[in-house]
Amino acid sequence: MTIDTEEWEVLVNRKRSAEDLRSHRWYGVQDLRSFGHRSRTKQMGYATEDYRGKPVIGIINTWSDINPCHAHFRVRAEEVKRGVWQAGGFPVELPAMSLSEPFQKPSTMLYRNFLAMETEELLRSHPLDGVVLMGGCDKTTPALLMGAITMDLPAIFVPAGPMLRGTWRGQTLGSGSDVWKYWDEKRAGVISEREWEEIENGIARSPGHCMTMGTASTMTSAAEALGMTLPGASSIPAADSNHARMASMSGRRVVEMVFEDLKPSDVLTEGAYDDAVTTVLALGGSTNAVIHLIAMARRSGVPLSLDRFDEMSRSVPVLANIRPSGEFLMEDFYYAGGLRGLFIRLKAALNLGRPTVSGRTFGENVAGAEVFRDEVIRSLEDPIHPEGGLAVLRGNLAPDGCVIKHSAADPRLLRHAGPAVVFDGYDELARRVNDPSLEVDESSVLVLRGAGPLGAPGMPEWGMLPIPEKLLRKGVRDMVRISDARMSGTAYGTCVLHVAPESHAGGPLALVRTGDLVELDVPNRRLELLVDEAELERRRAAWEPPKPYYGRGYGAMFARHATQANEGCDFDFLAEGPPVPEPEIH
Repeated sequence: MTIDTEEWEVLVNRKRSAEDLRSHRWYGVQDLRSFGHRSRTKQMGYATEDYRGKPVIGIINTWSDINPCHAHFRVRAEEVKRGVWQAGGFPVELPAMSLSEPFQKPSTMLYRNFLAMETEELLRSHPLDGVVLMGGCDKTTPALLMGAITMDLPAIFVPAGPMLRGTWRGQTLGSGSDVWKYWDEKRAGVISEREWEEIENGIARSPGHCMTMGTASTMTSAAEALGMTLPGASSIPAADSNHARMASMSGRRVVEMVFEDLKPSDVLTEGAYDDAVTTVLALGGSTNAVIHLIAMARRSGVPLSLDRFDEMSRSVPVLANIRPSGEFLMEDFYYAGGLRGLFIRLKAALNLGRPTVSGRTFGENVAGAEVFRDEVIRSLEDPIHPEGGLAVLRGNLAPDGCVIKHSAADPRLLRHAGPAVVFDGYDELARRVNDPSLEVDESSVLVLRGAGPLGAPGMPEWGMLPIPEKLLRKGVRDMVRISDARMSGTAYGTCVLHVAPESHAGGPLALVRTGDLVELDVPNRRLELLVDEAELERRRAAWEPPKPYYGRGYGAMFARHATQANEGCDFDFLAEGPPVPEPEIH
């Protein structure tokens, strides 16, 4: 997407007066209701001079005592407020659901739409002129942005930043990736209980989200690529003092954005989403980004599809040498040049003329960036992988598509056919997978169903199915695994994910039986169940839909309204429909 000079001048030179502010309807009118708003603000200790004629800036803070990724957000919120005060705004902090990835069950994905809805309604129902969105732990980034996109007030995103690298016996540890690695080593009898405990003590040692290229780092990087953060914001480690300065700068900038009336709808163009996809692919990013970016794009009215991901993946190489696809961690990436350094490598493939929340074009944000360690941020001539880190597969087992992070898979398994070993739900998987009598070998294809948006419920990260212990002890470390679940962005292996339609919706995954031959062909983007159509029709006719997991409450609403993975798993009533009117001030 390009924008001509005249359009750019109009965009960046829009100026609003105090009377144009949305909050003026609450504070600036001389009537009984505004009297109440002003007097209650004074009740909290603020003087008229603190808020009169100033933009009211909401700070949506997803801090909680049980979210270690956001443990520093209490302090960062104060630093954002400092920036807002400095720029002449009036900051108002509003807490929102924290979506703590390590702790919240059955899955934070179940509650992503909850936070998106909460964000939208917090912005709509309060006297806010602009907003700073504070997130980073996996689902908080897309959820906050989805709500802000729909409400369309001036908004800027402050990413939580990655934690510091882990350490154990002189080795560098990466969150998630090394958990799976050493858990398998423990199950195989290679490391002891004491060594496992030492890893537990050393793998996560500062505030911040996962420092591997998991979902958190992928989505905050995507937010920066979209133009919704200050330049370079997503790569800064949470413990680095540059992170605090970035928070204050974001507070100052959002006040300017309010007077410029620079909104998400101005920034989130089709070109912006293409650049976000390019970035995710070049990072070897999380498969979860496919679901989240599709959901966000639909909120923006941009027709992003699975096919677009696959089309772009064929021409975008993986350049970021970050676990699990590579060797290094986010701390190394930042000091090697960070995301702006990656953008310099990708410059020819990016839409540089589009607007961003900085008030400058994307190209101006990138200008002057450098790469300081070529082994961390590779060149186009020396990529980690010649194709992007994600591939989209189709076939009679996934007519609406599925995804695989083939950059983190064993290359010998990217073309493979083997007999299915089927598990109906996670409980059965946990009960049977390590049974010594389980008929399975390294050629088998492990299949988990009942793990999608409706089935699990909430599409948990169960897609990295455990390798049976008896195979681990033989040295097997990867197998073909297929499910309608998601997988942690920090995970790895030949895992086919997001099979759509899911088994609970009557997708072909529901028809697979143990012993059926399944064929995976990543180069040709195919996933096939090698069973004749007549037999599949007989199975389909005998299939009965499972009973709903939830009979009431939010879970029942999710089951009725969540779309399938290929459509972003958003609620149908949030993804489309007429605009909601501004609230009446009565």
